[in-house]
Amino acid sequence: MAAVTAAMVKELREMTGAGMMDCKKALAATEGDMDKAVEFLREKGLAGAAKKAGRIAAEGIVATAMTEDEKKAVVVEVNAETDFVAKNEKFRSYVADVAAQALTTTAKDLDGFMAEKWAKDETMTVKDALASQISIIGENMNIRRFEQVEEPNGFVASYIHAGGKIGVLVDVETDVVNDDIKEMAKNVAMQAAALKPTFTSRDEVSADYIAKETEILTVAAKNEKPDANDKIIEGMVKGRINKELKEICLLDQVYVKAEDGKQSVSQYVASVAKANGANIKVKKFVRFETGEGIAKKEENFAEEVAKQMGQ
Repeated sequence: MAAVTAAMVKELREMTGAGMMDCKKALAATEGDMDKAVEFLREKGLAGAAKKAGRIAAEGIVATAMTEDEKKAVVVEVNAETDFVAKNEKFRSYVADVAAQALTTTAKDLDGFMAEKWAKDETMTVKDALASQISIIGENMNIRRFEQVEEPNGFVASYIHAGGKIGVLVDVETDVVNDDIKEMAKNVAMQAAALKPTFTSRDEVSADYIAKETEILTVAAKNEKPDANDKIIEGMVKGRINKELKEICLLDQVYVKAEDGKQSVSQYVASVAKANGANIKVKKFVRFETGEGIAKKEENFAEEVAKQMGQ
């Protein structure tokens, strides 16, 4: 059995919002297995769906680049050690160059991208250029990821939030392209940035995901209402899954700018399509948030100083 540490309790608490003692009990009951501990807390009704990628720790920025016709775009994340460097113009200029290269690359993965010639100086590879920037800026850096989006039958919308903390691309298939429809696409991108959906629509949600959620929520419902019959439990579970899908699917979410507070994103898109005599489909979105899923090493400064002084 793995020893339950304070750091594990803290991590579980941040992931679930459950109380400290409840997190400790959950980890003890599941022998330190973080995923099982999350399920344990949810079954007891003590936590919502875990957002594992929500622990923002690394510094750096997300940037986008787009072709002139707006039919192809890319989003990249480049990390640095400190926020100070992330705000540095030299670093930002370098990230813009990385994005420009990623827009035209044919590499299928990061390894392939790092091995190709650096467009601004073909005597170097992308990896060599990164090493050069590290020596110039004086801080460890990392090209973490990139993703291209291409839409020949419409356009791609781009949105950068908080100076590069979040970057979003939205793939819009449409037979009409005008300012109204471009504004709609930007609003949908801002929605994705703000509300952090997991899927574009319910069509993307796997049967396995629904089955697992049903299993967890059924146990939670039975714990909550032990005397309820199967029909009531089934109704509770169905309602809760529906509520969850409205939160994690972009097109099902309540549109944040809706005046009545009820209009969904899909209804908003449909209303813009109708007003412009267009056929519009939001096919997908890509959302990068700087440092998501990277756990930064925590250091106690006082302990470090004491250690150096031999105390």
